[in-house]
Amino acid sequence: MNTPSDRIGFWISKTTITSRGFTLVEVVLAMALTATLMGLLSTGVYVVARDWNNNADRLDRNLDEAVSILQIDRALHGAFPHSFVDPDTATRYVYFVGEEDYLSWVSTVSPQRQPGLIAWELFSGDQGVELSLAPAFSDEPGERLEQTEPQLILPGYEATFSFLYQELDESRQWRDDWLGEEMQSLPLAVHVRFTPLDDQDDELQELEVVARIANNQHRNLQPSLFQGDVFRGNR
Repeated sequence: MNTPSDRIGFWISKTTITSRGFTLVEVVLAMALTATLMGLLSTGVYVVARDWNNNADRLDRNLDEAVSILQIDRALHGAFPHSFVDPDTATRYVYFVGEEDYLSWVSTVSPQRQPGLIAWELFSGDQGVELSLAPAFSDEPGERLEQTEPQLILPGYEATFSFLYQELDESRQWRDDWLGEEMQSLPLAVHVRFTPLDDQDDELQELEVVARIANNQHRNLQPSLFQGDVFRGNR
């Protein structure tokens, strides 16, 4: 006759016999599947992180470009007909040097919000567009600009400039140069085109600034008169 304890032992023995673990093949397959999923997951995370970093770098670069363009635009709008006296001739001239690939002027706008007038110098270097700043006093500020270390503000770009003037018949034309010592005034507007140095770089887009100069004439100096490419000094 089976006692209750015998029946309990029989049930435990039967449970132990019928329950079985994973086989070696199943363990190997599970590990292989897990490794595959982890590889796919790590690859996806790497791609997402790389795209995120690329987008973040592109956003930072676009933001830096926008800030630089905005500063240049504001400085040109705030251009001032700064005058100085040539010690050799005792003649007063307006400071403004504009060439096809170089521009220097005096502005009431300062990136650091410094008081007083600021002399700006913008030109194309080997790595991109560079900018120099110096305080503008009563003399010619070109020497102080030469002593200032330029800063690279638009890497990968080159700048070209053109200047708007009004002829005797009141027609308006763009020219490639403007010398304040000859014109005795500032141009009506300045057009700046920033083009990528490398045409194969699709991330860089052409940029433009067209700034109207409202305060373009000195109150004590008579501007030169234009007829075609010839100017008539009238001081």
